[in-house]
Amino acid sequence: MIQLIERASSFIGRTAVKSNNQNYTYNQLLERSENVAINLLNGKKDLNGARIAFLVPASFQYASIQWGIWRAGGIAVPLCEKHPLPSIEYILEDTKASTVIFSEGFEDLLSPLFNSNEILFIPSTEIGNKKGDLPNIDMERNALILYTSGTTGAPKGVVTTHKNIESQITALTTSWEWNKNDHVLNVLPLHHVHGIINMLSCALWSGACCEFLPKFSQKAVFDLLCKDEVNVFMAVPTIYFKLISYYNTLTGPEQELISMHLNKFRLMVSGSAALPVSVLEQWKEISDHTLLERYGMTEIGMAISNPYNGQRKPGHIGLALPGVEIRLADENNETITEIGLPGEIQIKGANVFKEYWNKPIETRDAFTLDGWFQTGDIAVLDEGSYKILGRNSVDIIKSGGYKISALEIEEVLRTHPKIKDCGVVGIPNIEWGEIIGASLILETNDLDIEELKDWMSEKLPSYKTPKKYIIQDDLPRNVMGKVTKKDIKDLFTNGQ
Repeated sequence: MIQLIERASSFIGRTAVKSNNQNYTYNQLLERSENVAINLLNGKKDLNGARIAFLVPASFQYASIQWGIWRAGGIAVPLCEKHPLPSIEYILEDTKASTVIFSEGFEDLLSPLFNSNEILFIPSTEIGNKKGDLPNIDMERNALILYTSGTTGAPKGVVTTHKNIESQITALTTSWEWNKNDHVLNVLPLHHVHGIINMLSCALWSGACCEFLPKFSQKAVFDLLCKDEVNVFMAVPTIYFKLISYYNTLTGPEQELISMHLNKFRLMVSGSAALPVSVLEQWKEISDHTLLERYGMTEIGMAISNPYNGQRKPGHIGLALPGVEIRLADENNETITEIGLPGEIQIKGANVFKEYWNKPIETRDAFTLDGWFQTGDIAVLDEGSYKILGRNSVDIIKSGGYKISALEIEEVLRTHPKIKDCGVVGIPNIEWGEIIGASLILETNDLDIEELKDWMSEKLPSYKTPKKYIIQDDLPRNVMGKVTKKDIKDLFTNGQ
């Protein structure tokens, strides 16, 4: 049985989802998801793992369709609202999806595919109110396929089972002390584990409310946060950065009012990308909350977290969540036992995904021979807490025999009064292997690069100081707000 859905019967009259200025109860979620399931079954007893894709806004509609797919025995394949048609086609072809459920706003985008003989396209408005018998779903069944961002090659479909998902949910609901009186504002896309698991599923597991914002704006977010209904907020660093920038444009009384309301919150979390210490400190001044940083990825859900109760160290991600085993490993996949030495984060536990969809070789290569999932992220155990140094292939720069953390250099650059943001990469070099390049986003237009180099020389050793600089209006990012380092590297290597 899918416990996430079974638990909803304990919260029948409570508000499960708030979207489009309407409240939807757990009873309505159960009824509507049953309608979806019966429509999908269409006389069958069980979908038996058929892949059902869906493209709808973040809303009650999303939650009911996701649950409906699961209750019918299907595998949910959420599509990204911001993806162009070729990206959507890739996922539909890769999963061999039998059905796509879509809302009215995406009809024009999907219409070139409507003549397909292999995929049934169902407008969400055509899902009628039908009742019937539903199959019993074993927890070992595949539940969800989410696609990685594809920084190296084509995106891979990450398959998680219902058991994986339950493990991911319960680790967070226990550690972050979720309860039925919580109310979370979800402003993140729902084709990603952060929005699906950390917010929507944790809220629904707990009998809490998950509220969706129809369209993101800094003002709209603050307006909702100041209504004293929301008490849990989670976002990516880019969103916190935008909120801080907007806050700084407000009058003193407006700022004081926002700060007063934010101070009442139970929990504020940042994740999905490295949180600059400067952003953490500025948000602390605004809200009186030290953002809880955690570490996870599509393949593992969340694995490491700062404590809900206890000290949260800036720049650190905490320790392993319940049920998760962590080790740091060297280049030979041997466990590092000496404190302070960097190594790759490797994970074991019921939270770890089952496989990459139809990619047995990639699945095999993602694990060590003794079963540890290789994250590709480099960390060090520092003062009793893990600290991310960077992604092995992106944020660890190998120059002149040194392994250098791009994140460390970025933190220093962000302390310069004329630099708003930055991205640091390794640039291929015959002599050094790689040299360090920095893309800068400026507060002002009068930055002298030579003066910056002198300033950097006082902050970092010469081998960690960038040798090349470019200035951009903004850093390239994906839909989750993560900086795409490959695009920055291309600007340097292509001489643009």
